[in-house]
Amino acid sequence: MSLNNTDQKWMNHALHLADSAAAQGEIPVGALIVQDDKCIAEGWNQPIHTHDPTAHAEIIALRKAAQYLNNYRLLNTTLYVTLEPCIMCAGAIIHARVQRVVFGAYDNKAGAAGSRFDILRDTRHNHHIECVSGVLADECGHYLTNFFKKKRLDMSVQ
Repeated sequence: MSLNNTDQKWMNHALHLADSAAAQGEIPVGALIVQDDKCIAEGWNQPIHTHDPTAHAEIIALRKAAQYLNNYRLLNTTLYVTLEPCIMCAGAIIHARVQRVVFGAYDNKAGAAGSRFDILRDTRHNHHIECVSGVLADECGHYLTNFFKKKRLDMSVQ
């Protein structure tokens, strides 16, 4: 599987979820999990709001999908996320047995799907994940860039 209109559709949905994070003052990252072309779980970054360092968009979506499926193994699912998953999220994605990960912008500081690290594509795992990068990368990157520009501007006004 590769980039297609379906990937773009779901990434647009993830971008809307990133708005929820931004509205809470969180880094605007949105994630969702799709199975059989149906969204079964959504999440957005919430570590500040929840006082939980693990409350990344991907982790929240994984937890909700596991509850929805009543199974910690999320077989035959695709995770869409606006920013390349970090090491923590990559580990959870592997353990959940997600089939496919589609992300927008690369995270050159902490990404674990090809930029800084390549945990998701590491063939030493017993579960192999198809990884598609760069879907609506410009849009996803602009969300993050604009968020941090506004944050810096707000700090300079204070």
